[in-house]
Amino acid sequence: MKKKYFLGIDVGTGSARAGIFDGNGNMVGQASHPINIWHPKVDFVQQSSEDIWIACTTSVKKAVKNAGINPVDIKGIGFDATCSLVVLGEGDRPVSVSPDGSDMQNVIVWMDHRAKKEAEEINQAGHKVLEYVGGIISPEMETPKLLWLKRHMPDTWNKAALFFDLPDYLVYRATGEDVRSACTTTCKWTYLCHEESRTEGSIGRWNDSYFREIGLSDLVDENYRRIGRKVRPVGEAAGSGLSEKAAADFELKPGTPVGISIIDAHAGGLGLLGMNTEGRSPGRFNEKIALIGGTSSCHMAVSPDPRFINGVWGPYFSSMLPGLWLNEGGQSATGALIDHVIFSSHHASDLEKQAEKENCTVYDLLNERIDRLTNELGLEHSGLLTKEFHLLPYFHGNRSPRANPSLSGMISGLKLSSTKDDLALLYLAAIQGVALGTRHIIETLNESGYSIRQIMATGGGTKNELFVQQHADICGCELVLPKQGEAVLLGSAVLGAVASGEFAGIVAAMESMNHAGRIIKSGGGNRAEYFDKKYRVFHKMYTDERSYHTMMQDS
Repeated sequence: MKKKYFLGIDVGTGSARAGIFDGNGNMVGQASHPINIWHPKVDFVQQSSEDIWIACTTSVKKAVKNAGINPVDIKGIGFDATCSLVVLGEGDRPVSVSPDGSDMQNVIVWMDHRAKKEAEEINQAGHKVLEYVGGIISPEMETPKLLWLKRHMPDTWNKAALFFDLPDYLVYRATGEDVRSACTTTCKWTYLCHEESRTEGSIGRWNDSYFREIGLSDLVDENYRRIGRKVRPVGEAAGSGLSEKAAADFELKPGTPVGISIIDAHAGGLGLLGMNTEGRSPGRFNEKIALIGGTSSCHMAVSPDPRFINGVWGPYFSSMLPGLWLNEGGQSATGALIDHVIFSSHHASDLEKQAEKENCTVYDLLNERIDRLTNELGLEHSGLLTKEFHLLPYFHGNRSPRANPSLSGMISGLKLSSTKDDLALLYLAAIQGVALGTRHIIETLNESGYSIRQIMATGGGTKNELFVQQHADICGCELVLPKQGEAVLLGSAVLGAVASGEFAGIVAAMESMNHAGRIIKSGGGNRAEYFDKKYRVFHKMYTDERSYHTMMQDS
């Protein structure tokens, strides 16, 4: 009997990746291909949908080759991607979102903050729909970006035939079916998935008064033609599957089922939250949070009832797991912050050369320095190295629970020296700042009904021993790493497996394909007391930063 395989395609900020999995969640092949990115102005970040599609098809063909399987044995395909905004004109041609008018640059990337002013105006109006995005909309979401385009690039606005969230664009490109995801529309477009539908074949509805209030009445008047009339649950099969043209691009079988898409971080949730540890049922979601790290980080928790938490996105109904409400925390810059600290240093070049020579990473070299400093000083644990050195991680604002994209980072404890050891301490402080931000999110969730004691984590940072141990110690939680390290790709493949009909639903697929690996325990004791103090400093630094901001307002 031939084995069945499922393809997950993950489009991150810097690359597209493809992973091929069997029904037990074992990966048999993977590949990636870089994606171009442009920064034409401060706060502007752009990409090309055509470039992204080429990266997807290239990575899939490489993954199939690496797996050594027959393409016809791939029975389902799932897509996840960043929540970036794609603009298409007539004939599905790209339409520019760039100040220079380049039509190929037709994607406003999730991290683009050009619409901060529009987000502020929307928040000041305070429409009731904002209750379902944590009370405050972010410039990373799509309606502020749409409003910015209408105001600042009216030609683009008028030429646009379709506006897509990137995951939905990929399903459209793969199948020719304009069907939007309950995940993307609910989490990033203010769609109300829990309310009664007004459109046949769709779940949920748009809120007319919200769009009229914020200045996007034309979307209402055209019955939401450009942003989606058909919204369906994640994992459901889209249209008739892979189109002839897309199948040729991927070198796969036409008609292969394609699942309704999901945002990349949420795919990580599908690859993590089904993990069963110590005999506990994977259904005990109230004690778990999925941490999906990368350039930024997302924190996913689900509950049977809606929990309205200021500064935490959601509650979103059925946007990740069917029938459950999702709360989504996050940090705007995590991996990006750590890399900024390292690679803006004048020591970066030397460290990169040394890492290449020793066949390791720059992070490995800095971790070795931290271990050496800890041993030389006779310290109980490396966290004590930053007793007088603190970093507030809001270099790119704060996504949650402060929900303020205009916040700034701070460093306290600098000295008149700039050695590689000093850089190692700054690197450690940055990791601790990120972990303290995660603790803040978890404590905010727990104050609203959760009882989180386990962090199910994936992403580049989880390959760094210092990163995972600091998170376990600072948050006071077990940190569970998946047996299959590529949990986001796995979550995307879960969608393909469900679309194929192999599993009865999302949770059944997760239970079969999610498996726990290593568990990192919190240090507890004196270590916990120390990080309690660091956590108080973390909050005090925020208060101080705000006081400086207030003092300077009249200048």
